[in-house]
Amino acid sequence: MNLFSLLDTKSILSELEVENKNDLISKLVQTLAHKVDTSFLPEIEEAVFERESVMSTGVGKGLAIPHGKSKNIEENYAAFAVLKQPLEFDSIDGQPVNMVFLLVGPDSKNSLHIKLLSRISRLMNSSSFRDKIVSCTNSQQILDAFKEEEEKYFIS
Repeated sequence: MNLFSLLDTKSILSELEVENKNDLISKLVQTLAHKVDTSFLPEIEEAVFERESVMSTGVGKGLAIPHGKSKNIEENYAAFAVLKQPLEFDSIDGQPVNMVFLLVGPDSKNSLHIKLLSRISRLMNSSSFRDKIVSCTNSQQILDAFKEEEEKYFIS
C-alpha cells in the first residue's frame, strides 16, 4: 500500500495554525470526515490520544507521527499537515515539530499498520524530501511530492 494513496487534498493541511498538540491531532482526525463515518471520529481521536499518552510520537527532525487503531474502521486512513509555526510536541530530540503525519487503522490489521509506520519513517527521514514538503504552498503540491518521492524509492 502506498502512503500517497491514503492521502488526498482534503486530508492534507498546508500552513496549519494550531494552539497545541491536542488541537493539532483533533484537526487532523477531522480531515478524515469525508472518508469515514463521522460517528467514528471521536473514537479514532481517542485512540490517537491514548497512544500519544503512552509515549510521544514526535520522532525528531521536526516530524511527529501520531497514530492509533480502532475496531470500527476496516481500512487505513491518513492525514498530513505542515504547520505555519513549529509546535512543541515532546519530541525525542526535544525540538518542536513542523510536519505531522497521522495514521489510523483497524485493530485487525496490525502488521500493515506497522509497515505503513515504517514507510512513513523511511520516507520522512530524507532531509531533501522534508525540505521539498516545506517549500510546497498547497495541498496538491504536497500530495504530488509524496507520490513522486514514494515512486522514486518504493516502486520499481
